[in-house]
Amino acid sequence: MGFMDKAKDFADQHDEQVDKGLDKAGDQIDDRTGNKYSDQIDKGVDQAQARTGEGDTQQQ
Repeated sequence: MGFMDKAKDFADQHDEQVDKGLDKAGDQIDDRTGNKYSDQIDKGVDQAQARTGEGDTQQQ
């Protein structure tokens, strides 16, 4: 099993934690850019969450 397979398995098994991590990363990026790109960052985080694990577990 390669690294990518292990990463996909981890994301499948820990979807909620992955989604929280993506939210936190998005918030930090948003802060560092002075909230200038909030809409684009939110869309990117939402798309990443939908592609990890079994789907987005975070409700906004």
